[in-house]
Amino acid sequence: MLEIKPPSPLSPSPRVPLRISDLRLRWPSGQVVLNGCSLELPHQGLWMLVGANGSGKSTLLRVITDLIQPDSGRVECYRPSSLVFQNPDHQLLLPSCGADLQLGMPSHLSPPQRQEQVGVALERVGLQGFGQRPIHTLSGGQKQRLAIATALASDSRLLLLDEPTALLDPQSQQEVLILVRHLCSEGLTALWVTHRLEELDCCDGAFRMDQGTIRPARATG
Repeated sequence: MLEIKPPSPLSPSPRVPLRISDLRLRWPSGQVVLNGCSLELPHQGLWMLVGANGSGKSTLLRVITDLIQPDSGRVECYRPSSLVFQNPDHQLLLPSCGADLQLGMPSHLSPPQRQEQVGVALERVGLQGFGQRPIHTLSGGQKQRLAIATALASDSRLLLLDEPTALLDPQSQQEVLILVRHLCSEGLTALWVTHRLEELDCCDGAFRMDQGTIRPARATG
């Protein structure tokens, strides 16, 4: 039986990073995707969401980021959020790393400010000096780190990661996990969808999704 860590017992903030309440969504075909789905991240940190294929995990992330409208329910997100896809090629759109990072930056920034923010975001993900680097020359792990950097450059404070290590080799999987864990220690919040049970050892708490509903987490150990 799957056993995962429950949320740690820290006192909830009056403005939690994310709270979703009774989300319901049915596709036009009649298939129920979200069925009274509720979840709360009580404080910053790295949180993980596990569940079988088709349980609604990816759809839930897209509802949180307003890419899909639910039939009913409520999403309270108190931090700017960004979605990181399983395949970074689906979200890296421009030829160079620096150009792609600037795509989501606030429009009021001056050119020098934008260049400075590019450098800071790349350094935070271990890609310093990659501003002019063509994206097609990057490895899979570097592309995924660049996708995370685009979220940082757009001032996102909540990362929603849809199986970000699924297409990576073991070393790159570990590098991306360590990176996100480090960013969370600096104040970010992340909700990470995974099928890799070993990744749960690095999170602050985990939730299980089953048939469109969040089930109670089970304690480890």
